[in-house]
Amino acid sequence: MHDSVAAMLQALTLRPEPGAADTFVATSIKMPHDRVFGGQVLAQTLIAASATVPSSRPVHSMHGYFLRPGDDTQPIEYSVDRIHDGRSFSTRRTQGLQKGVPIFSMIASFQEVVPGLDHAEPMPAGIPDPESLPEPAELFAELNHPRASYWAAQRPFDIRYINGPIYVDVPGPNVAHQAVWMRCLDQLPDDASLHRAALAYASDYTILESIYRRHGVPWATEGLRAASLDHAMWFHRDGRADEWVLYVQESPSAQGGRGLCTGRLYARDGTLLASVAQEGMVRVPN
Repeated sequence: MHDSVAAMLQALTLRPEPGAADTFVATSIKMPHDRVFGGQVLAQTLIAASATVPSSRPVHSMHGYFLRPGDDTQPIEYSVDRIHDGRSFSTRRTQGLQKGVPIFSMIASFQEVVPGLDHAEPMPAGIPDPESLPEPAELFAELNHPRASYWAAQRPFDIRYINGPIYVDVPGPNVAHQAVWMRCLDQLPDDASLHRAALAYASDYTILESIYRRHGVPWATEGLRAASLDHAMWFHRDGRADEWVLYVQESPSAQGGRGLCTGRLYARDGTLLASVAQEGMVRVPN
């Protein structure tokens, strides 16, 4: 198993806090910028909330706010509040805290699996196969920078860009949309809740990039400041995070130092797995 996948699985293994009901403790993956990765917090919060709900009620939506930057050297405590348990729905509020201060707050809803109306927006046509696209190690092999090293070999997901990455420059036209293939580097256990958490984890990697692509702003822009403000995710159908998933993303608006992005996650066979929305702080130097 790749070290990065083992580290992710360790971070997603929460420990119940002795003597504190519905409270869990987790460690963080070390990041090059010394802050907790937002996708990790999303996944950990989801796992904590799911631990208080029967397995017959999988999560169908989560809405969270990033309140403060997390310290990746310190443990995170997750406290779950059982807001409501109805005939078919359960609602949980979860807070992630460090040193007693909240860094993330989320409300998630869970539902019994029931039959009903079924339709989905189809996957875009003409998307190249992931095997035909460059691997991260190929893209960043010649960049001598700690973050480039992380992107190339230290993430637990293989991420392949349809139109090329925007780390050093922005190739092609300035458009407010992009798509990437992504897949966990190793096979994960057959646990549907873990795969949902892993998809939440990966959903935070590239979601804001449609904003930068639209304005021709690469990540390497000196003085660029960015941060996730909130994150919403709706889980439509079960899928595997260790198989190729197409992440289609677009940004309908950017203004006032903020930008909104939406995304859809498709299994390789075209099944719509989940939808995502995130607003981020976007500050570009003049």
